[in-house]
Amino acid sequence: MGEAIKPRRTSVAETTTAPADGASAAASAHKKPTLLVGIDLGTSRTALAAGNGLRMCVSTCVGKPKDVVSEKLFGKRLLFGDEALNNRMAVELVRPLGDGVIDTSPKKKEENITAVQALLRHMLSHATSDGQEVIYGVIGMPARASVDNKRLLIDALRDIFDAVMIVSEPFTVAYGLDILTDALVLDIGAGTMDLCRMHGSLPGEDDQVTIDKAGNYVDRTLYALIQKRYPEAQFSINMIKLIKEKHGYVSDKEERIEVQFTVDGRPRMFDITKELKEACLSIVPDLTEAIYKLIGSFDPEFQKRLRGNVVVGGGGSQMIGLAAIIEKSLDELGGGAVRIIDEPVYAGANGALKIAVEMPESFWEHLKD
Repeated sequence: MGEAIKPRRTSVAETTTAPADGASAAASAHKKPTLLVGIDLGTSRTALAAGNGLRMCVSTCVGKPKDVVSEKLFGKRLLFGDEALNNRMAVELVRPLGDGVIDTSPKKKEENITAVQALLRHMLSHATSDGQEVIYGVIGMPARASVDNKRLLIDALRDIFDAVMIVSEPFTVAYGLDILTDALVLDIGAGTMDLCRMHGSLPGEDDQVTIDKAGNYVDRTLYALIQKRYPEAQFSINMIKLIKEKHGYVSDKEERIEVQFTVDGRPRMFDITKELKEACLSIVPDLTEAIYKLIGSFDPEFQKRLRGNVVVGGGGSQMIGLAAIIEKSLDELGGGAVRIIDEPVYAGANGALKIAVEMPESFWEHLKD
């Protein structure tokens, strides 16, 4: 992660084709060049795809140097993404999103809003040529994010974007892949699992489900299981997350998974095969229940089509055996087919950018006069 590919600088008019009444056409009335961006704002990672070809993904965190020594060490006021994570002993680390939305707990709300603003400004600085572009952004959020969550984010973006559109994360994935009908799209992130039925029109509230158990829940569960079995082992939640991302599985494979922790500073190998599978499986019952709900409440004439086209994205989609275990759960409904998307990191951002290019002006909320 943390990849940033910077292309030549071009305007949207040179790189995209949009409907005559789309955002590109409306924005072209401005004297300044226009940049369209799609952003998948995630609890763990945020991905950006811009109309000039840039793609960038960073960990969703911001670090502020703790004191004059760390300020001298880094030579800057803020650190972002993996740089902040890798130096977290020397910074005050802020993870502004909880369950896919800005954490609004009383003591953290303002700090988290400021961190989201700083992170997005940092990412956009890589996408803009001189900071003078008119910026239209489509932002992905959890499928059932509340009206208050969306309004808070929009207000936080007023000094950053000229116009925004807030859409559900699974819808951005589906739109980017041209999966517009007869499909059930699952987006498994760190904070939430989001599901969306696609039936040839914009999904409504009844077509979407958000589950507040996802990658972070797996991390916490695995942490507790390993701690219980090996109380002498020394490890952090970040180490557990990296282990899950590398080895996570829900299949019946027999391969042992051993990892290195320390005991009183001395390295030792630990077998965590059983604990890892149990932790990864911990989110499956909720996921299965949501799938049953969305398929079971759909028009019965089209249920077979829906369960025959289940598409899974997000970081959690990379768990070995996930497609097979979801397909097995569909046997109760008469069987189905599940596929994992090829590019889980950027699928949401790519889809958001496509929405930005193609949606008409009436879909945008303008933030500046």
